[in-house]
Amino acid sequence: MKDVVGVAAIAQAVEDYRQGMLTANKAQLEALCMDEVSFGHTSGLLQTKAEFITSVTDGKTVWKSLSFEKPVNRIVGDCAISHFIFVGENENGGKTNALKFDVVLVWHKQGGQWRMLVRQGYNKV
Repeated sequence: MKDVVGVAAIAQAVEDYRQGMLTANKAQLEALCMDEVSFGHTSGLLQTKAEFITSVTDGKTVWKSLSFEKPVNRIVGDCAISHFIFVGENENGGKTNALKFDVVLVWHKQGGQWRMLVRQGYNKV
């Protein structure tokens, strides 16, 4: 039997992550991420929780738009996996950047809340 309520909770966590990025909401991102989160970029850069949150909230990058297209979420025990296409436009150092790549998130249920353990961006071949 499919866990519709659980999948809806994961979808909400993904949306909370998107909103936290778009609005540079430090408290929201801190609540969503486990302390042990590994945040990977398409470039190969890996960030800790503190590094990721600082990069989103330090004001150097401003998101103009951000959407997560074709989301797929599934639950496996006390973990969940989310896949989507990350599409956005930001401004950094006076330069506008258009981004489009795939993302996989791994969530872990902790204290009744889904929290991000892994985020990895990648480019499909």
